[in-house]
Amino acid sequence: MSKSINYAASDAAPVAEDMDTRATWRDFVTLAKPGILRSNLFVTLAGFWLASQWNINWANLIATLVGTMLIVGASGVFNNYLDREMDTKMERTKNRALPTGKIAPGVVLTYGIVLGVLGLAILFTFCGVLTGICGVIGMFAYVVLYTMWLKRTSTWSTSLGGISGAMPPVIGYVAVTNSIDMGAVLLFLWMFLWQPPHFWALGIRRVEEYRAAGFPILPVVKGIRRTQWQMLPYIVLLIPVPILMHAYGYVGLIFTIASVGITILWLYFAVKGLAKGQDPDAWGKKVFMYSIYYMMVTFLLMIVDTVH
Repeated sequence: MSKSINYAASDAAPVAEDMDTRATWRDFVTLAKPGILRSNLFVTLAGFWLASQWNINWANLIATLVGTMLIVGASGVFNNYLDREMDTKMERTKNRALPTGKIAPGVVLTYGIVLGVLGLAILFTFCGVLTGICGVIGMFAYVVLYTMWLKRTSTWSTSLGGISGAMPPVIGYVAVTNSIDMGAVLLFLWMFLWQPPHFWALGIRRVEEYRAAGFPILPVVKGIRRTQWQMLPYIVLLIPVPILMHAYGYVGLIFTIASVGITILWLYFAVKGLAKGQDPDAWGKKVFMYSIYYMMVTFLLMIVDTVH
């Protein structure tokens, strides 16, 4: 389904009579999507650490993390603002501050602009022009390319939208090197390839919610079986990435062997989902959770086994 949403309608969403409509600071934190924020800060730290080779400039690291936190948070706020009508149709999002009317859309838009301007100002001023440009690319990819366009019109939203999710470790890396070299490219590829199978596993679990909201994600448009098959090439292509990182001298052998091993295990779980009799919901939950642990473990190993 590629029908776009008309935002010319009233900004105010219906509010349940028994709901406390007073906004709290927690509502503003939630608008910035703290779960996504934490994971993005972690991979930003990993990219910074990889480039630093344990020779850490702590002032630069703090500026990089704060700037990244603000632009990622801003992107999440803009996403909430743009999706406010669609969110009323999904069980997991209908009680957010915007769908319930706890915070006015104009306030949310201003909040996102302030966060974004502050974040980019920090990156450009304290971390370098190239780092700031990477931040702009990440925000543009998430807010414009993904949220405003592809999320509403195409199954390519997950794949091309992965550009935004792949930028945080690059931001961390470039803040140290002030250049785009093979290390930055490999970090980008790693996160870019990780995201589609990660998100599609969630999409399979929530397929009916996405269908009701009108999001044309792959499981909705092409079905669960096709989505499971399409996850496999992305996981397979992840296998050479840690090998190349070792070949170029960025990481040690322990990281490489462990990363290849747990990537192959992820591939095994993904292939297992194609067997007859598998419950798609249970399988999707297992693979989704595994993908989260996979990302955390591999990037932690990368930090620990960075060559220095």
